[in-house]
Amino acid sequence: MTTLQQVAFRAGCSLATASRVLNGTGPVSDEMVRKVRRAAAEVGYRPAAAPSGSSRRRPVIGVLIPSVTNPVFAASLSSIQNRMLVAGHGVLIAQSDYDPAREADAVASLLNQQPTGLILTVCDAHRSKALSADLPPTVLLGNPTTARFPAAVCADNRQAGRDITEYLLSCGHRRILFVSGYFTASDRARLRYVGYCDAMEAARMAVLEATQIPFVDGFETLDLSATLSRFAPSAIIASNDLLALGVIAAVRRHGLSVPDDISVTGFDGIAIGRLTYPALTTVEIPDATMGAAAASLLLDMAENAAAPRHLQVAHRLRPGGTVRDIRKDT
Repeated sequence: MTTLQQVAFRAGCSLATASRVLNGTGPVSDEMVRKVRRAAAEVGYRPAAAPSGSSRRRPVIGVLIPSVTNPVFAASLSSIQNRMLVAGHGVLIAQSDYDPAREADAVASLLNQQPTGLILTVCDAHRSKALSADLPPTVLLGNPTTARFPAAVCADNRQAGRDITEYLLSCGHRRILFVSGYFTASDRARLRYVGYCDAMEAARMAVLEATQIPFVDGFETLDLSATLSRFAPSAIIASNDLLALGVIAAVRRHGLSVPDDISVTGFDGIAIGRLTYPALTTVEIPDATMGAAAASLLLDMAENAAAPRHLQVAHRLRPGGTVRDIRKDT
């Protein structure tokens, strides 16, 4: 049976230090934490089960997401919880409501619980104040990597934006509008718009200014009357599927039909988009897979002192019935 003494010997530290790291009972440097956890993994050490009434608590990780009601983040969160359950970790959840000002407080609340590590989806990875703190092992989920946080699991949102725009262009659309939540609230949405701009510029088409609205609520009462009158688009790209469904409802309230008058697309590939009629054309991103990958990466970093890695998942276009090929009308 592997003992704590073996762990301490392999890590090159005292028995007391090894105990503090593995039991979370005292201050230890980040470097020593990594050494001890790596040593424990290498020799196969597992702490004995805590006796009844013991104060030893189950290890936990913290997860920050923008919204618990968006199916995208619900799918990722479910995968994270399933992976952590197998590893014997609990999961603490915080949400930012797409508000950059709330992120730092949300992460601070998670840190109060002394988590093994964090999985964070922030509004903007390069500007978030939440990422300026001294954090335990951290994986960004959905955000691009930064110099300080090279561990991330994400899709190529810029290329995804370009792909959906090129698809609309191939269907004969020229006046294509991008409708999004505020870019300050989502670097994913901003990158998708940049991809839209790439495709429009490459095709020598007019790049329309993005219409930005709040992410959190109001999709069911979204009013695009002024926007539709101003831009007269033949197609609209929404920055996510929930917003795309709100756009479809707004277009219909304006007295127009989807896709006969205006085509609409989204991003993410949530299940409800396949249940609507017509089915939503979207870019499918494997959010559940991303959540599981982020959880595995975090465990590898926190328990085995593995180097941070950037994992990029593949996206794919999922044609539906909300896009009309206007070339067939000519």
